Amino acid sequence: MPQRLISILQLTHAIPHADQETILNAFTMRQFREGDVLFKGGKICQEMFFVLNGVLRIMVTNEKGNEVTHYFLKENQFCTILNSFNDHVTAHESICAACNVQVLSITKADLWTLYTRVPYLKAIIDTITNQTLLEKIQIRNAYLGQDSAMRYRQFLSRQADIATRVPLSDVASYLGITPQSLSRIRKNLR
Repeated sequence: MPQRLISILQLTHAIPHADQETILNAFTMRQFREGDVLFKGGKICQEMFFVLNGVLRIMVTNEKGNEVTHYFLKENQFCTILNSFNDHVTAHESICAACNVQVLSITKADLWTLYTRVPYLKAIIDTITNQTLLEKIQIRNAYLGQDSAMRYRQFLSRQADIATRVPLSDVASYLGITPQSLSRIRKNLR
């Protein structure tokens, strides 16, 4: 299963077998249960994750104490709080398991060591990260200006695989609606 990381990296650049081993040995496989916090905001994010199975969510707690989901990341995607990880600034967001997940993780220090051993890897990961950011922007922009029912319909069409695996409360917070409104919308769609 960790070989999936190599498969994703090789979509951008061929990786010799010796470098594949070096890369895989730098990552640690970890498992989390739904609701577990992989990274808690309020400090500097020093870890990057690659999702093997499951869904992660990036979220914040608003001024009312409610959790607001900013984004979901699923299999074959990297996850970190990018500005905190890259720029060494305090993160406001947290990373949580939206369902049971299995990830490969690497610390920032270990990643930079890996970049010295496999110099072209940074360009590969930067390319993948940029693609993920563009996808995130496109998905979020698709919801702008839509009423709550249309946002949910678009979510089902664009991210159906996530909709079936995460709690409805997370979906509601991601779409900017209350769980009660989401229940009503779902009932009306049947």
